[in-house]
Amino acid sequence: MNRDVMILLISFFTSVVLGMIIIPMLKKLKIGQIERDDGPKSHLNKQGTPTMGGMVIILTMIILVVGVSIYLMHTGGAETVNRIIPILIVSVGFGLIGFIDDFKKLVLKNTKGLKPSYKMLGLLIVSVVFVLYLTKILNLGTDTYVPIIKTYINMPIYIYIPFAVFVLLATTNAVNLTDGIDGLASSVSAIIVTCLTVIAIKYNITEISIFGSIVIGATLGFLVFNLHPAKVFMGDTGSLLLGGTIACIALYMKLPLLIIIIALVPVLETLSVMIQVIYFKKTGGKRFFKMAPLHHHFELSGWKENKVVIVFSIITLLLSIAGINCI
Repeated sequence: MNRDVMILLISFFTSVVLGMIIIPMLKKLKIGQIERDDGPKSHLNKQGTPTMGGMVIILTMIILVVGVSIYLMHTGGAETVNRIIPILIVSVGFGLIGFIDDFKKLVLKNTKGLKPSYKMLGLLIVSVVFVLYLTKILNLGTDTYVPIIKTYINMPIYIYIPFAVFVLLATTNAVNLTDGIDGLASSVSAIIVTCLTVIAIKYNITEISIFGSIVIGATLGFLVFNLHPAKVFMGDTGSLLLGGTIACIALYMKLPLLIIIIALVPVLETLSVMIQVIYFKKTGGKRFFKMAPLHHHFELSGWKENKVVIVFSIITLLLSIAGINCI
């Protein structure tokens, strides 16, 4: 069996087992979802559903990366290990910021959670550290692939660093906004990571093909419990982790601009929030969408949750296929 497929399957089953252990613990500790009163009425029955389920994905990633690293160290793959570990640390770093936010809101019952300024500062620090790692330690350069014209552009370092940091911050927040319907963020993220992993396999980028396979398996294992009706939500723990992981992988492979294509759904979710806020302010209280982010607009337009997830996932799948063909 292909190495990456084997890793993906082991990751999937590890995630499922951890879900069976962690979800009852979250339920017992009463770490449950808090729904907005102004949201779709159908969401009110989600109140109390265990959240912070992103811990399942994080723990699976850590266990599998450690396990694979031990194996590689004994089979001459030390260089691959040296490149996988930093990507794991940074991805988990994003997840930990989400964990702190979730912990304050759900365990300490501080409804405001982590202050937005502190949250953004934490994400900024992790982002800057990763970008400096890519440019100063790995010396990967600043050349960035442009999918449509299929060529590389070389950015000056003083432009590339803020650009790369922006990509990390924007992607983490975009996936965070996409997380609002059972199975949506996890489905879309799994497809996006699969796209990037297929590209890594195609071009023999071993560290990313291994890491991507682990993330896919971990996310799909979590999705088993996250599909409608969800038994657990990922919380900011999971959404910031997945957003950070997608951006890290894309930057590592010099493909941050590909995110605009393959992650169009999270991009549109973000734009819908921005349009809603601007329109609300400019018109003195009128709304452009029935509700933002975009998935809630479709819900309030009569779409069932499953329909939103299926349609958004199909769009992501088609765009991912197009993205692969742009490389």
